[in-house]
Amino acid sequence: MRRIIIQLFVLVLIGSVAINCATRGNVEGGPKDLNAPQITREIPENYTTNFDSKEIRIYFNEYIKVKDLRKQLIISPPMDTEATVTPLGTASKYIQIVINDTLDNNTTYAFNFGQSIVDNNEENPYDYYRYVFSTGDYIDSLRVTGRILDAENREPDNFVSVMLYEVDSTYTDSTLYYEKPKYITNTLDSLTVFSIDNIKAGSYKLVALKEENPNFMYDPKTDKIGFHEGFITVPTDSFYVITMFKEVLDFKATRTKQVAGQKIAFGYEGDYEGTEIDALGDSLQNLETRIIKDQKADTLYYWYKPKVEQDSALFVIKNKTYSDTLIHKFRDLEKDSLTIKAVTGGTLNFKEDFILTGTVPFENFDESRITILNKDSLEVDFTTTYSEIENHFNISFEKEESQKYAISILPNAIEDFFGNVNDTINLSVRTKPLADYSNMRVTLINADYPMILQLVSDNGEVKYEKYTTEPKLIDFQNLAPGSYYLRAIFDANENKKWDTGDFLNQTQPERISYYPEPIDARAGWDQVITFTLK
Repeated sequence: MRRIIIQLFVLVLIGSVAINCATRGNVEGGPKDLNAPQITREIPENYTTNFDSKEIRIYFNEYIKVKDLRKQLIISPPMDTEATVTPLGTASKYIQIVINDTLDNNTTYAFNFGQSIVDNNEENPYDYYRYVFSTGDYIDSLRVTGRILDAENREPDNFVSVMLYEVDSTYTDSTLYYEKPKYITNTLDSLTVFSIDNIKAGSYKLVALKEENPNFMYDPKTDKIGFHEGFITVPTDSFYVITMFKEVLDFKATRTKQVAGQKIAFGYEGDYEGTEIDALGDSLQNLETRIIKDQKADTLYYWYKPKVEQDSALFVIKNKTYSDTLIHKFRDLEKDSLTIKAVTGGTLNFKEDFILTGTVPFENFDESRITILNKDSLEVDFTTTYSEIENHFNISFEKEESQKYAISILPNAIEDFFGNVNDTINLSVRTKPLADYSNMRVTLINADYPMILQLVSDNGEVKYEKYTTEPKLIDFQNLAPGSYYLRAIFDANENKKWDTGDFLNQTQPERISYYPEPIDARAGWDQVITFTLK
């Protein structure tokens, strides 16, 4: 009996050791697979000529997946009917391409997979695989190379499509809006350089698009564009630099809506500046009107008086060369009541105005009913200006550091469009010590004047701006602490603002140069920057 117990104990011990060994083996595992999948064969073979197949298969030495195919796969020239590529999201040892389109004669096609092909386990990519074939007797082998920049931003977008349009008897600049290009490539997600390969000799228009809804045709409402002026001739040894920009749309009125009593919202797209709105009809000729721009939306508010006693009316909207007529149906709604609020916050910079706005357009101001007192109850002199399109009432005054200012607006100081007036308004603002701010002096080298110098945030928002027409030191004073990017705008048309490009007019955007590094503005710290422009 004792022998049997000993034998059982030995068996249990051996089993426990075996289990522990197996467990340790599973935890440690084998070495991590760092190798990309390898192609074992291609049917038909890559770089086949006189291609007439409807199906392509690429076999690998292990199971693979295809990821982000819509972004990564570029077929050049584009096909009107997309090819079917499998697998998508599942593992397989081969990729199948079914061609659903009728191929052009004597044309070289390329399937550029980018980094979409990965192995099934570790997702090691097979980098930039290209499958190329020709429906003719030879493979076109010419190339166009270059680099993508962005007109406004420090870095260009990813997944920019770079395209060649064949310049023949049918080509016009409007071809981009309704036809796909002859050849295409993509900058993918980490590259700014591009190479369009396997193209034939000829004359081409070189264009780049960052598309919201990729279809290789230009939609100015959503897409960025860049282009090389004139045409290029292939073969070429040139390296082309393309600057991407977003066009300003031509003005267009889109809709009307009664949003309050005697207040109509006119939606629009494009540049609203200079817009005129006129009501048609004898009964509407004596209206008093005002137009205010919504601070965020593409909307113009049209205020009118007296109240219109009819169901509908026609309105003519004009802007530069644009003119259109929209019908508006009036609704009987309550008018907005006057509410006045401060646009600026509780802390003012030394060069910043105190700004008031209202829910109804301002009409009259009585400055004698407005007072500003500092913390010692001493009265502070001020001046006022009014921005009609923004409905902003600006109060300007000299500010001292570490001060507090009480702004008192007595009743009837402000009258709105409908004759309503304000009640008593008491507001206060303060200033910080000068030691809480930073100063910066900029010296420009190789500058072409006039020039706009800006300090912008990481997302491109303009925080501070200076304009200069001649060589001199540029001082940015009383900067809020933070990290800024310094950029210079070459104001070629001298209108004191940056102007984007226009494809149909073949106009490039005004050039912007960035200082190579972010600048850290620290409280109580002054610095001198030498900005060499290239």
